[in-house]
Amino acid sequence: FQANPFFNAEEEEEGLEPATVAYRYRRFQLGPYRLVARTELQGYVMRGGKEEYLTSFALNEWETQRWRQKIDMQKGSIIATELKNNSFKLAKWAAQSILAGADLMKVGFVSRVSQASAIDHLILGTTQYKPVEFAERMLNLKVTNMWGIVKWLCDKFLAPENNMEPGKYVLLKDPNKATLRVYAVPLDAFEGEEDEEEDEEEDEDEYE
Repeated sequence: FQANPFFNAEEEEEGLEPATVAYRYRRFQLGPYRLVARTELQGYVMRGGKEEYLTSFALNEWETQRWRQKIDMQKGSIIATELKNNSFKLAKWAAQSILAGADLMKVGFVSRVSQASAIDHLILGTTQYKPVEFAERMLNLKVTNMWGIVKWLCDKFLAPENNMEPGKYVLLKDPNKATLRVYAVPLDAFEGEEDEEEDEEEDEDEYE
């Protein structure tokens, strides 16, 4: 294991350290394309003398505090409600876990200690799933179909017959149609915007 490559203790402010995760780089063969993805794992458990990787996520109760009354007996109904209302979020979690090669996906049920505080929380309970089974049985999400959009992008940008020149592109979804649009932009587009924002904030501080 190596140190976090995205954290510099000398430059970061105390108390703003990044969350502790393990970055796992994995390589996939997608037809003629070789894809390398940086994935994240939150931990591992030992089972039968073997390490099993896991990811962890939190479902947040945001309006009422009913979960704590029924969490022990009705975890299934809570998950079913979340599957109905937040299926995209759960599908994203499952996809992240599958990409990372996680053996387990742990889900925590989190609620505020009180409605007045947005800081203090309680973990009411946890449950766990095997990512592939969770995706296919509970989300009706086929693992092979999850690669569809990535394969389309690879064909669009890398296939020789499309004659896409090397450069910088922006991919946007049309807000009114089921359409994705690709725009070519200059190589220096969007660079320096953060510096400009910081300069503007400093100017505002000077005038206050």
